[in-house]
Amino acid sequence: MVEEKIGVVEHFFTNVDVAAVRIKSGELKVGDIVHFVGATTDFKQKIDSMQIDRKSVIKVKSGDDVGIKIKERVREHDIVYKITEE
Repeated sequence: MVEEKIGVVEHFFTNVDVAAVRIKSGELKVGDIVHFVGATTDFKQKIDSMQIDRKSVIKVKSGDDVGIKIKERVREHDIVYKITEE
């Protein structure tokens, strides 16, 4: 498995468990596995839902700001890695 740095957490909305992520490189799709890493953050999860401007999207690319529904708390500046099989 290979981890590719894809983005960074800009904000976390505690009331809805959504991370606002700025995609820095590559692309991300619903169904991809991501790894959130930070000073006190370290978990992996499959992406079930993403939104841009409150509209559901299936795929995002570099430069997009996307909301991702997540299962654990993240913090601003946490790094987001996409996990791929090599």
